[in-house]
Formats: sequence, C-alpha cells, structure tokens
Amino acid sequence: MTTTPIDLGTALASFDTLWSPRIVTRVNDYDVRIAKMHGEHVWHAHDHTDEFFLVLEGELHISLREPAGERTVVLPKGAVFTVPRGTEHRPVAPSGASILMFEPTGTLTVGDRHEEIPGHVDATIGHPIVL
Repeated sequence: MTTTPIDLGTALASFDTLWSPRIVTRVNDYDVRIAKMHGEHVWHAHDHTDEFFLVLEGELHISLREPAGERTVVLPKGAVFTVPRGTEHRPVAPSGASILMFEPTGTLTVGDRHEEIPGHVDATIGHPIVL
C-alpha cells in the first residue's frame, strides 16, 4: 500500500494490457484494482465474494446468469454495479472501457468457476501498479 496519492489517469496510462488488473492500493483485506478492457471476458463466478465495478471510462456490459434467466446490465462512465457472490457473469466492453474494482486480496480474475480461459484474458490475482 502506498502512503502517497495515486492519480488514476496516470495509473491507467502506465499499462496497455487488456483484461489484466493492476492493484493501486489496498483497503483492509481488499484490493482496489484498475483494468482496461475491450471485447469479452469469460463467463465465471466468485463463490465467496461479491464483485464491485466502477466504470471510469467507456461503457461496460455485464451479462448475468440468474435464477430468473439471463440479463445484461449496461454501465456507462461513472456507473457502479455489484455482482452478487455465486452469480455467473461475463464482463464485455464492446468499445473498450477502464474500470475500478474492489475484491478481496487474492481473488482470481476468473473466479472459482469459469469457462475455458481464452488467451486474451489474464487469469491473475492482480499485478502491483508500477508508476
């Protein structure tokens, strides 16, 4: 954890890799992660934790498989959404997006259950930001 402020614009400009979150700080036992995305992630679920999304730039679509059926929420810049634990979901950024997420430290980006992981998705617990 840093003891100096972090400008999110500068942090986002420090990397280009898509679907590969960077840890900008920690709050208690949670990582604050930022990521760039374009295209589709993988269907996955986090069995033991909710997942919080804040769209910093662009637009993010999150497809959800819920007991009542499938639906997609659309998040424009500035919108937040929490995917409940255990809910299968797939983030999609048709035109690209930058996001901020809160997740327990050590949470794998592809969850506890997932489809086959395509090559463009980084299955990671996040990478420390290098500024």
